[in-house]
Amino acid sequence: MENKNGTVVTEFILLGLTQSREIQLLVFVLILIFYLIILPGNFLIILTIRSDPGLTAPLYFFLGNLAFLDASYSFIVAPRMLVDFLSEKKVISYRGCITQLFFLHFLGGGEGLLLVVMAFDRYIAICRPLHYSTVMSPRACYVMLLALWLGGFIHSIIQVALILCLPFCGPNQLDNFFCDVPQVIKLACTDTFVVELLMVFNSGLMTLLCFLGLLASYAVILCRVHGSSSEGKSKAMSTCTTHIIVIFLMFGPGIFIYTRPFRAFPADKVVSLFHTVIFPLLNPVIYTLRNQEVKASMKKLFHQHIP
Repeated sequence: MENKNGTVVTEFILLGLTQSREIQLLVFVLILIFYLIILPGNFLIILTIRSDPGLTAPLYFFLGNLAFLDASYSFIVAPRMLVDFLSEKKVISYRGCITQLFFLHFLGGGEGLLLVVMAFDRYIAICRPLHYSTVMSPRACYVMLLALWLGGFIHSIIQVALILCLPFCGPNQLDNFFCDVPQVIKLACTDTFVVELLMVFNSGLMTLLCFLGLLASYAVILCRVHGSSSEGKSKAMSTCTTHIIVIFLMFGPGIFIYTRPFRAFPADKVVSLFHTVIFPLLNPVIYTLRNQEVKASMKKLFHQHIP
């Protein structure tokens, strides 16, 4: 039945990552192994931080929330993608597509803002240590957490609202393995120039500004740390290096996808695979390998439950 905005499409056909059956099975096995081995790392970080009284600093509070966001984010695309690999016809309903798009940008936007908050936390801890306990009080941490969730929601609801205003009355094949803004816009039965500009402004510009702002803030922090002779210099350098690695892994693909006109490039699907499936599972590995306190707490937790 036709909707008020002219939409008659009730489902979208996903063309998938590749048309080669052999490559599909290979990617399926690799992603399944990767998913089942590394996904528990997110939950292990959350459990470790919640169970260890020594990990109560704001840094670990935000790290636990980052692990939660990553775990949630990894459930948006990967499970359905694995099921679709085994299906001849990969179909997602119109409502399912919009829902997937909403949570993709809701959690992704929230995570981007969380990295900004974590950078602010490190800046105060290193550059304004005397004011740290006041600025990063428990109440302030919860306020910032609420703000980033709200920011992610606003970012995502704008994306969804713009998509819902578009009529879809003809082709329904999405040249990807999931629903996202660039692919869905191409199928609209109207001129999407203005909508594309709004999408680039909402996603692309925000991603780029956050990325540049984070790099600038960590550059200031690293310069400050490099010039100091404190005992915590090595620890601060290690923490900041970890955060910078995550920033490049998260914002690099986002900038590639959302800051240019919505044209298809051969690398789009590979970048999207990394952005939606691989990256959320890499965070626990990066933080566990780079954070001595978390590693020590995990070992302690493991020995307590395994005789």
